[in-house]
Amino acid sequence: MCLLVLAWQAHPRYRLIVAANRDEFHDRPAAALAKWVYHGANLPGTADALTTADSGAEILSGRDLQAGGTWLAVDRSRRFGVVTNYRDLQRPAPDAPSRGELIPRYLAQRDDPGAFLETLAPAAPRYAGFNLLLADTATLWSASNRASPFARPLPPGVYGLSNHLLDTPWPKLERARHAFRAWLDSAPAPAAEQLMAILADRTPATDHEPLPQNGLSREWERVLSSPFVVHPEYGTRCSTVLLLTPSGDLLLYERRFDPSGGVSGQTEVALKAGDWC
Repeated sequence: MCLLVLAWQAHPRYRLIVAANRDEFHDRPAAALAKWVYHGANLPGTADALTTADSGAEILSGRDLQAGGTWLAVDRSRRFGVVTNYRDLQRPAPDAPSRGELIPRYLAQRDDPGAFLETLAPAAPRYAGFNLLLADTATLWSASNRASPFARPLPPGVYGLSNHLLDTPWPKLERARHAFRAWLDSAPAPAAEQLMAILADRTPATDHEPLPQNGLSREWERVLSSPFVVHPEYGTRCSTVLLLTPSGDLLLYERRFDPSGGVSGQTEVALKAGDWC
């Protein structure tokens, strides 16, 4: 997941609103949004303190079929998690655990986000760079193993995240957040398509906008500078919109794309409070 905007307790109708693009290599296999069961897994070479008797939790999300995890998910209790990579070009350790299991690990146990992140903190340096946003019905937390402190609770507000720390003002994130705030200020009725339109922006950064300097070539930084990335090898694989009311009504919508940026499929799940798929 490489770009997201999020509103936490900042809209008159919704407790949580998320609009996110997942960017990935096109040859990495993935499954479409659906319910699946996480059974837990052990960290390489150590007992896994994060896998509990609650393993076997049902999760609603897309799924990475290479490493077995996910990038964005909700569960029956309407808890939520999303992870992005932190772009620093450091080679991960050979035995580094998959960042894609961080969200299922959270949803497979009963602790609140703060307690889960406290448990995760000692193992966090073993992972390649990551950012996490975790929510339950009452709290939203941000964490990154490239930040100090590692984790912190977030007050109600609007946030943006790409492949650096929370709210780092990369041009693509600033453009998406500006459009997202305009949408929020209009206090609209449910409109997943309007949020999808924000995510579909394929405009690269202008020559006057500073590009991130994380070791990539300027050509690649230019390719990655649009909210929606189109490239034959690497690009936006799916766009996801989540609308969640305080009572627990949920709309989760995923639109998938091929290497040319054309729509290859879409899935919509709408649930009333207390319902599950």
